Amino acid sequence: MMAGGGLIASWGGFQNKVKTMGFASVIMGVCTLALGIVPFFWIYLIFMALFGVAMPIFNTPATVLLQEKVEEEYLGRVFGVMGMISTSMMPLGMLIFGPIADIIKIEWLLMGTGLLIVILAVLLGRSKELILAGKPALVVHRDGSQGF
Repeated sequence: MMAGGGLIASWGGFQNKVKTMGFASVIMGVCTLALGIVPFFWIYLIFMALFGVAMPIFNTPATVLLQEKVEEEYLGRVFGVMGMISTSMMPLGMLIFGPIADIIKIEWLLMGTGLLIVILAVLLGRSKELILAGKPALVVHRDGSQGF
């Protein structure tokens, strides 16, 4: 994840933040799909590492997008709710997928989840409203000039 943080910090992502998020989502989906297929543990670790690199490439533009689009007085509440949702997903996922894993092989769950992530990434990239929201924000500088 640190490598992904360094990568997104130096690269900056695509000009459209939603496209950067879609790119990272495809990487995470393909890695998740691959986790259900790979036969050797060392290959599994490589895909886990790639997934870790992709996470900050998704999270950074998502956070910046929220900071740009949400009114300042609501930012604390929005990030509070986002944190609450994020932390509640792990126990909820264990509650749901624990019993399912007794019925369906873990490999199949990983492949299905990876496929769903890729489908969601494609839908993310095809949403005109989200692509429009991901465009760079126009900044007005102190001297009155404008830029991105």
